[in-house]
Amino acid sequence: PALETYALATRGRYDLLSMKSRVGNRPLPKVHVVDMREEMREQNRSMFSRSLHQMIADRLQKQEQIVIFLNRRGFSTFVMCRSCGYTLACPHCDISLTYHRTHHTARCHYCGYTISQPRHCPECQSDHIRFFGTGTQKVEEELAKLFPGVRVIRMDVDTTSKKGAHEALLTKFRTGQGDILLGTQMIAKGLDFPRVTLVGVIAADTSLHLPDFRSAEKTFQLLTQVGGRAGRHELSGDVVVQTYTPEHYSIQHATHHDYEAFYQAEMVHRKKKGYPPFYRLVVITFSHEDVPMVIRAAEQYAAYLRPRLAQTTVVLGPVASPIARIKDRFRFQIMLKYRDEPKIFDLLAQTTLHFDDWMKQNKVLSTIDVDPQMLL
Repeated sequence: PALETYALATRGRYDLLSMKSRVGNRPLPKVHVVDMREEMREQNRSMFSRSLHQMIADRLQKQEQIVIFLNRRGFSTFVMCRSCGYTLACPHCDISLTYHRTHHTARCHYCGYTISQPRHCPECQSDHIRFFGTGTQKVEEELAKLFPGVRVIRMDVDTTSKKGAHEALLTKFRTGQGDILLGTQMIAKGLDFPRVTLVGVIAADTSLHLPDFRSAEKTFQLLTQVGGRAGRHELSGDVVVQTYTPEHYSIQHATHHDYEAFYQAEMVHRKKKGYPPFYRLVVITFSHEDVPMVIRAAEQYAAYLRPRLAQTTVVLGPVASPIARIKDRFRFQIMLKYRDEPKIFDLLAQTTLHFDDWMKQNKVLSTIDVDPQMLL
């Protein structure tokens, strides 16, 4: 459960029903954490650690099934010139383009902007333009190289966009027409395949270093959920978690399937930094095609709001949003952290009404997100 939910349950606001064991008292899978820094030191440049490679080979020989999880789609995460360091970026959003091998395109995952794969660097005209990072398509290609003849079923937004594709791919895997199910978040939970005895997590750190206070919690949840796909029936299961930060408490506690220990560790961080469940949050985001205008709107809003809030309420910003531009609109935000502020919603409504005409006149858009689940 989410930390806020569990905290309310511990205080008696909700009834807590604990399920301490799996169906049929099946043992939880054994989790092996691989430090990818060690793999690099041992000259292993592959995206697969030696132990995951061995376990995949072993399961394929036994004709058992495997789930490979990567929290990223596409072939590579970004396209960069090795001569001058130029990175292909979306001209409409402050985000790098993701390379998709299927159609040889580089695509923005926010606004959909797409260009054909460049043969030369747009900046210095060098032909040393390469793809960096790891996406699901790249993992699929690597699996085909390392294990000739392996049948990989890839599930991500690209392969499941057509109606019925999701169910068709899962049925194919369930009926034994695939050896490896490779995918993003959509394969992390709710799937039950009797012959899956190995789960490999390619990059556990992907969601760990996002600029979001819930990043550790999301990492713990994903690792726990995807790990639970292995060894659900008669055959026992193993999980291999590949990471560059094996010492992080979210990975350590996920390894031992210990939610309680993770909860206690995470609550210390949340209290220290003033985040939920100790404080509530409101994020007010402003967007406009012109930077000075969006800054002016955010600053005026904050200046009106500050003196009217209780002294215990913390106002952070205005600052540029984590993704400062989407679809040619620049974004600024204000974050409010509060505890006992019963009139905060009336005050926000009053402030919005006060600036309503000015905002419409200047074509500034604003959104108010109470208890936001995503900060990106």
